[in-house]
Amino acid sequence: MSPLPAAVLWDMDGTLLDTERYWIQAEYDLVAQHGGRWSDEHAHAVVGCDLRDTARYLQTRGGVDLPVDDVVNRLMDGVIAGLRVASPWMPGALALLAALGQAGVPCALVTMSWRRLADEVTALLPPGTFAATIVGDEVSSGKPHPEPYLCGARALGVRPCDCVAIEDSPTGLASAEAAGCTTVAVPNMLALPPAPGRIVVTSLIDVTPLWLGGLLTAQSAR
Repeated sequence: MSPLPAAVLWDMDGTLLDTERYWIQAEYDLVAQHGGRWSDEHAHAVVGCDLRDTARYLQTRGGVDLPVDDVVNRLMDGVIAGLRVASPWMPGALALLAALGQAGVPCALVTMSWRRLADEVTALLPPGTFAATIVGDEVSSGKPHPEPYLCGARALGVRPCDCVAIEDSPTGLASAEAAGCTTVAVPNMLALPPAPGRIVVTSLIDVTPLWLGGLLTAQSAR
């Protein structure tokens, strides 16, 4: 086996960038505008979810009286506004992306954010950092369904079982693991317990391409 993974598949919100605070603020603002009540418990319940599912949750739990896609776009407007003020990269994420690029390991972005938000983020990175981007408005079934990660592996021409996926939410991990990826869980808003085929790390600061390859080798040995 190669000492390196065939590819690394990255979640975006909360994994690559600490944007969850922007999402939560946008949720609070939108619910307040519609006279509803929101809570951190509600906000945490939708972390990592398909954005249309999040929008439906805001409709039913937050009283937001807008069509689903309008809810999504209003939330994304808030997140994009936040990113244009500050882009809070998660610790170690940029260094790991650069190291993977130098090692020749392709990366795909696999996010439930929609194309216009994902493009805002990838524009902040060197061209070619991600060889493919899979986004929430271009898949039939969002996380926790395996489709997004299956699409990410397919776009890079590799098998999911030869990939490592990096995630920060139970929903995202369920998607990646159902697709057959080995996973690295980096807790942010939510606790993430260890599981078969998964390792939990506190941050990406000490993660290297060879270490990721070692995870795949160990998983294959099992």
